[in-house]
Amino acid sequence: MSEREAQTTVLHAQQLVKRFGGITATDHVTLELKKGARHALIGPNGAGKTTLINLLTGVLPPTEGRIVLDGQDITDLPPHLRVQRGMVRTFQINQLFDSLSPLQTLALTVSRQQGLGARWWQKLGRSAQVMARCEQLLERFHLSEVMNQPTRVLPYGKRRLLEIAIALSCEPRVLLLDEPVAGVAAGEREELLQTVAALPADVSVLLIEHDMDLVFSFAKYMTVLVNGAVLTEGEPEAIANDERVKAVYLGHGTDAAREDGHG
Repeated sequence: MSEREAQTTVLHAQQLVKRFGGITATDHVTLELKKGARHALIGPNGAGKTTLINLLTGVLPPTEGRIVLDGQDITDLPPHLRVQRGMVRTFQINQLFDSLSPLQTLALTVSRQQGLGARWWQKLGRSAQVMARCEQLLERFHLSEVMNQPTRVLPYGKRRLLEIAIALSCEPRVLLLDEPVAGVAAGEREELLQTVAALPADVSVLLIEHDMDLVFSFAKYMTVLVNGAVLTEGEPEAIANDERVKAVYLGHGTDAAREDGHG
């Protein structure tokens, strides 16, 4: 038995189908996310990656199939209850409070996570527990120097870091990272790549990404989606040498895809 086979399955998508009229966006997709996974979901534009993530997170209901999180069927659970059960995602496009600072934003999410709810404003600065967690997150995600600036003035790379910090403040067991380096300037990418690489080992991460440098530096296991269906899956070396995968990436091969960022 391989090390991966011996690991506990945290998230299991079983034969997921999503149809929009006559279009099948996901076609009987089965995917297993193991405990502590560093799992990448890749494929060309239109492969069905975002649709699959929307199914996993409850944004869309599946036409067929089921989703199991920690042994519990969550197929019909709304998104906010999936978050409560430990499944958290980031988005391709920032969804942040522009007028709040990183400290205020994290105080809001940490307070809610700790059960303080709408009282977070009066608790800000008073709850040592909230402030300690915020400071920890600000430091981990390289946001301490900008923690009091309005989010709208932050460089885009810092906004992406804040988004991941918010997700981690929800204490996820499963973290879905949807194209975390999309739109990030070259000069800001390295900090973000290092931060993603240093995510807590006990959090199972599913990375959806076009950037092959990030995919191959991060992932221990990969699933390739094409035309809504799983083409193949396996360890990065096997994926990089798979002729079918090379053909999918515009005939360039995986090495070329790494260089030009397509996928």
